[in-house]
Amino acid sequence: MELDPEADARRLDRDILTQLLMTRGVGEDDIVRNAKPTLREFLPDPSAFRDMDQAATRIAEAVLSGEKITIYGDYDVDGATSSALLVEVLRALSHDAGYYIPDRLLEGYGPSGEALVKLAEQGSSLIVTVDCGAMAHEALAMAREAGVDVIVVDHHKCAPELPPTAALVNPNRLDESDLGAAHGHLAAVGVAFLLAIALVRTLRARGFFTGRKEPDLMSLLDLVALGTVADVAALHGLNRAFVAQGLKILARRERIGMAALMDASRLKRAPIASDLGFALGPRINAGGRIGESTLGVRLLTTRDPEEARAIAGQLSQLNEERRAIEAQVQESAEAQLAGQHNMSVQVLAGTGWHPGVIGIVAGRIKEKTGKPAIVVALDEADGTGKGSGRSISGVDLGAAIIAARENGLLVAGGGHAMAAGLTIFEEKLSDFAEFLDERLSRDVEKAILGQTMKLDLALAPGGLTPDLVTTLEAAGPYGVGWPAPRVALGPVRIVKADIVGKDHVRIIASGSDQRSFKAIAFRAAETEMAQTLLHRSQGRRFHLAGRVKLDDWGSRPAAELHLEDAAFAD
Repeated sequence: MELDPEADARRLDRDILTQLLMTRGVGEDDIVRNAKPTLREFLPDPSAFRDMDQAATRIAEAVLSGEKITIYGDYDVDGATSSALLVEVLRALSHDAGYYIPDRLLEGYGPSGEALVKLAEQGSSLIVTVDCGAMAHEALAMAREAGVDVIVVDHHKCAPELPPTAALVNPNRLDESDLGAAHGHLAAVGVAFLLAIALVRTLRARGFFTGRKEPDLMSLLDLVALGTVADVAALHGLNRAFVAQGLKILARRERIGMAALMDASRLKRAPIASDLGFALGPRINAGGRIGESTLGVRLLTTRDPEEARAIAGQLSQLNEERRAIEAQVQESAEAQLAGQHNMSVQVLAGTGWHPGVIGIVAGRIKEKTGKPAIVVALDEADGTGKGSGRSISGVDLGAAIIAARENGLLVAGGGHAMAAGLTIFEEKLSDFAEFLDERLSRDVEKAILGQTMKLDLALAPGGLTPDLVTTLEAAGPYGVGWPAPRVALGPVRIVKADIVGKDHVRIIASGSDQRSFKAIAFRAAETEMAQTLLHRSQGRRFHLAGRVKLDDWGSRPAAELHLEDAAFAD
């Protein structure tokens, strides 16, 4: 029998890909569809969502009659991409819609009644809120009284009683259809994309496109991909198709603002999903966090290359400033942790903390402690605090925040399972922390006990190759709900270990097959694992676990391990 190494390699690649998909919940009969996710296979009928047809009809009427439309978006990446998407769709329909992004510090999260009324006074007869509005009962009541129609496009949790709107499109409303509710993992930008489909379909039925070209909705998937990944939406089903196809659009660099953002991020190759979360997204977010809230939408909708380069550069500078501010707040927040080691949810608060970075710091605290964390920036002037929370899998923080608000502990609050925001009076902080501890302690304990590091492959060092990385990437894109593969390498000896940057640990390890590889553990210098590898590894062998990546900085790409855990092998 003649051996065919290339055929064996292809068979192995297929076997690995199949196993990766199945361990992420894909049934054997659904492997083909999930191996290469497309919109054709995953896109639902937008009309299945509550109020979708009403929203599309109302916007279509505004387009046909030339009404003034304003898109009111949140100041984060999901809000910016959602706003940009609807602005671009309306532009393609020859309608010059305006947009309004509130200032995080001066106006806070969500639509304010004052802003909505002002937009109405300036001539807007239709306002579409994106990534906000589902819980804005008072503000939307003010808008209705002012005689302006408001359509809410959101994905955050809803209360049983909905605010007054012309339409409220949100897969997480409690009365949603079964098919709509099955898409509760969508980011707001994904919901906005479905609305764009419904709008074009409505206008097509009315003969709007007779003699004119329909918008190219597929070209908007770069916005959908960026907003979906940056908002940490679960990457399964339709979201995975959105990101997979959106990455292809991004690689073409056709959107002027997106190309400028990639250049500012020094991203020369075709982007992957992690680039959206760690390179592009943070720059867009920096504008809303510590700079000018409209910068993201301006960048993503501009037709001027010079303006795009200037905004992208400004966002990069703001991102550097954000990192410095974030480090200061994180240091202060971590100083409070010692007094909260028995609490199920870390509630940390400080005066002078910048509200623009508290969400990031909450995420860092969550990673450090393994528990949900809420970070609150207190305002001495009025005694209130703006808080942002991040949760762990299995603990619905958004529902707990809504319950706290309903119990009179919060001025305002809402969110979804993994992230939430709130406004609180300082004197309520202790009661609020106790409420969360009592409500969530069992869920947190269960989630922590159930935490394990699941491995997809065990390899000798010689198996860590660029080809393997390429094979594993084929089951992507990866993110929340669709985790990147973890591999274990070993047994190995530590040849060299040192600290690079501020607190990253770099390791050279070698196995019994005489092959060596590089591993790096990010922000881990003070952990017990890192200290063991740095100072107590002589004569010991280890199994190292983490995610494999391609290091393409040198002349020849090399595979490396992004280290997450280590265990003694003997």
